[in-house]
Amino acid sequence: MTLSCFDLGEQMLSVDEARQALATLIERPLGSEQIPLAQALGRRLAAAVQAPINVPQNTNAAMDGVALALPREGVGAKQTHWPLAGEVLAGQYRRELVPAGHCVRITTGAPLPPGTDTVVMSEQLREPIEDDKPAHVTIESPELLKHGQHVRQAGEDIALGDTAFSAGARLDAASLGLLASLGYAEISVNQRPKVAIFSTGNEVTAPGEPLPQAGIYDANRFTLMGLLAEHGADVIDLGILPDDLNAIKTALEDAAAQSDLVITSGGVSVGQADFTRDALEQLGRLAFWRVALRPGRPMACGWLGKKRTPFVGLPGNPVAVMVTFLQFVSPLLDRLNGQPLAPPHRLYAVTESLLKSRLKRTDFIRGVYHTDSEGRLLVRSTGAQGSGILTSMVAANCLIELADDQAGAQPGEVVSIQPLTGWL
Repeated sequence: MTLSCFDLGEQMLSVDEARQALATLIERPLGSEQIPLAQALGRRLAAAVQAPINVPQNTNAAMDGVALALPREGVGAKQTHWPLAGEVLAGQYRRELVPAGHCVRITTGAPLPPGTDTVVMSEQLREPIEDDKPAHVTIESPELLKHGQHVRQAGEDIALGDTAFSAGARLDAASLGLLASLGYAEISVNQRPKVAIFSTGNEVTAPGEPLPQAGIYDANRFTLMGLLAEHGADVIDLGILPDDLNAIKTALEDAAAQSDLVITSGGVSVGQADFTRDALEQLGRLAFWRVALRPGRPMACGWLGKKRTPFVGLPGNPVAVMVTFLQFVSPLLDRLNGQPLAPPHRLYAVTESLLKSRLKRTDFIRGVYHTDSEGRLLVRSTGAQGSGILTSMVAANCLIELADDQAGAQPGEVVSIQPLTGWL
């Protein structure tokens, strides 16, 4: 049985235990909304989508040329001269039967008229002129003719009634094209989670402002904005809050009232000027955790206000913010979108470098993976792994995951990696 985040006290948790417990903060998924297809990129479908038509709608020509009404004996007749019985252009539909042994001129995409089932491309035809009007065409090399050639069957892309997308599917560019081909001008999608974020600390300075002698620029808030956008959330940016209990409490009350999730970075430990924890305990219910991972502790979680808005307090170091977001906040956003809790996407690669870790702790090492000439997946560390070294995340395209039962890895060993990719 999975325990809620409030049942665990301050014991040391594994990454999996923390992920499972955090998921209990989401009591119900968000609702759905109907939006124009042009605005649906990156959104998740609220319900499965079935094809209301065949795509293509009609069996049609894949080439410009002529559509043949083959005799009953089919290609075996090896007919060379084919009388023309008219033409069909793209966008036209001919209902009249084409007599056996005759053909019609046809353009790419035009529906095959009744009686025809094979197309010969223009480059394989000769068209003699009789009385200034083609009366028939001649097929060059009729022995090469194949029954059904250059024809696209109705429904060969997707057939009427087939499931085009399952509920929860995230829509990319190709998905929008398929939905458009099915005639959908609007689509039902899950609402975007509204996520409130802010930074805390008198030393934290907004980019563009003069940097005080003892100050630091606010990197975490912008990192979180990017991660949330990649995961399809709408950001409510509350800026930088000073180390003041009343200011933090007021901001948290406002955030809880207008958002589906509140995230902070830093200010959740027991330091002299860390007021976020006190504010949280006054406004709702708080669990304070130690999670056995590096980088990424301490963390806090809970809920705020009458809405019981979920809250996650991430560590203050920039790399730890990104790692803990990917391991813990990303699954929460999926839960808000009605998705089941799922493990992170993992691949397996051979490490090219020595990787250090220790037992009973999961280490996430920034790495670069690539494929060698033999098709093997290889990975190496980006180098220095300090929690404040953001350049290591810029250089990385994956996290190398050394589980709590691994005491490092030697070059040549297979390790688990989590690719660092956005939703696009």
